[in-house]
Amino acid sequence: MDLGTFRDTPRERQVVRRRLLIAGVIGALLCLLLAGRIAYLQTARYDHFAAQSQDNRVRIASVAPTRGIIRDREGRVLADNQPAFRLTIVPERVDDLSGLLDQLDDLVDISAAERAAFRDARQRSRGFQAIPLKRQLSEAAVARIAANRHRFPGVEVQPHLIRHYPYGPIGAHAIGYVGRISESELRSRDRRAYRGSSVIGKTGLEKAYERRLRGEMGSERIETNALGRPIDVIERDPPTPGEDLTLTLDIGLQRVAEQSLGDYRGAIVAMDPRDGAILALASQPGFDPNAISAGLDRQTFETLSRDPDQPLYNRAISGRYPPGSVIKPFLGLAGVADGAMTPDEEIHCDGTFRLPNVSRVWRDWKREGHGDVDLNEAIAESCDVYYYELADRMGIDRMHDWMTRFGFGVDSGLALPGERQGVMPSRAWKQRNRGESWYRGETINTGIGQGFTLATPIQMATSTAMLANRGAPIVPHLLAGRPDSDGATPPVGPVRLEDETLWQTTIDAMVDVVHGERGTARAIGEDLDYRIAGKTGTAQVIGIAQGEEYDEAAIDARHRDHALFTAFAPATSPRLVVTVLVENGGSGSTTAAPMARRVIDAWMNREEQGSELGRESR
Repeated sequence: MDLGTFRDTPRERQVVRRRLLIAGVIGALLCLLLAGRIAYLQTARYDHFAAQSQDNRVRIASVAPTRGIIRDREGRVLADNQPAFRLTIVPERVDDLSGLLDQLDDLVDISAAERAAFRDARQRSRGFQAIPLKRQLSEAAVARIAANRHRFPGVEVQPHLIRHYPYGPIGAHAIGYVGRISESELRSRDRRAYRGSSVIGKTGLEKAYERRLRGEMGSERIETNALGRPIDVIERDPPTPGEDLTLTLDIGLQRVAEQSLGDYRGAIVAMDPRDGAILALASQPGFDPNAISAGLDRQTFETLSRDPDQPLYNRAISGRYPPGSVIKPFLGLAGVADGAMTPDEEIHCDGTFRLPNVSRVWRDWKREGHGDVDLNEAIAESCDVYYYELADRMGIDRMHDWMTRFGFGVDSGLALPGERQGVMPSRAWKQRNRGESWYRGETINTGIGQGFTLATPIQMATSTAMLANRGAPIVPHLLAGRPDSDGATPPVGPVRLEDETLWQTTIDAMVDVVHGERGTARAIGEDLDYRIAGKTGTAQVIGIAQGEEYDEAAIDARHRDHALFTAFAPATSPRLVVTVLVENGGSGSTTAAPMARRVIDAWMNREEQGSELGRESR
């Protein structure tokens, strides 16, 4: 049978043509849709995809600024930046990373802490990024790495700047140090300001003026390949270097102050009472900031922090101590100005003081007593009984009101982190802080700077400057030329007396402390061609039971009395205030006063001869 008789060729052709037409229409529509999409992407979305492409090709890298230099008043560099070398590894270029670390350990001594830090950093970095292994290499280590460079693919020695303190531990508490910025520190700051930087001021001036010292970050636009590796720097916006700071500090006088303290724990503050410029701010024992800024491991730093002598503790601004007899010129002046006594009124001192209907006996430091003493003699000879009587007449609240006017119990205003506020007690203070009533016997103890009374060396120095200025307050500062930038107005107002002659009466008594026949610091007044107005102090650390005597030899060294001395010179036209606190130093007259004399002599000789202290080799 002929199958052709069953085919409908015209109809089949028609079906084919119809299918081809439909396919052509669909194809045309798809082409139109694709063309429309291309046109849309090339026009309406051009900017978006161009920027995205650029971001894939170009990344922005932060460029850290150079930290500002710190100088003393004579231009001597106290903190600068020195070239150093660090050892880095690019992990993707190393086949056996663990074996490489072992080989490098033979050359440069890699600690367990450095290995751990390297592992942590590697987890946060890409394989082609250089990761620091050792942050500071000695010149010998650099030479050894260079000689064996062929053995260590992926190992690089990179130059960088580290903070350097030319005078080492001298002035370390005032200047401070820098260290690696922590996550908690970053959370409280603008992270953008620390991109590309790993250090921040931790203490002292380095912390107080961090914003000015650090400068402003710069940036680089870096061309990268598809894997993100840098190819070329397209554009660079240079960083703004940190501001250089000049201090009021004199590093030569600072050295004298620290050497005067010797092996004692304590503090010395020296300042110009005319404007509050701090010339020396010493705290002992000290530490070497270079070791810390170079990067101490955690264990070593914790050991340093737990040292019972507290070398990291700035005693000059943070140490709170009973001021002892140092407060007597202030309280004596307050008592006569307030009418509790007259300057010429005599109090009989037989070595003891009693309150009516109270069994306790308050004793004078001089067992046999001082006899009849007026204000001048009470200050010069440091008669405790006189001040027991004066305190009882005034009462604690009147004492508090007067003493806070002189700056006791008040911050000094120094723009240095870590200053602690002193304590000048009152009835309200005790009720607020202890929930207890005030007792009359506590007023007696306060009269000689004991009991609840506490002050820091910087606060005692600031109050002494106020006395030297006859009531005019100052704000202590460390920044030269711009004291107002330290933050401010004095924390207390001026003290004005109805009888202005009382200033001279008090100052004359302080001169007799050093130059009088019976003055407690008369030993340092010999062979002086200028006059010092001062006051010794000896503050108890532990109480002595009734009927017992203080026996220094029988008491643990850390429980012995603190020694204090505060003074200004010359007495007629003060240019220097010096306050000395020696922990467990015993008598203020035998321990603290000679230290102050050395500091005052050094400064007076410098001024007279026009020479600079501290020019000797470092």
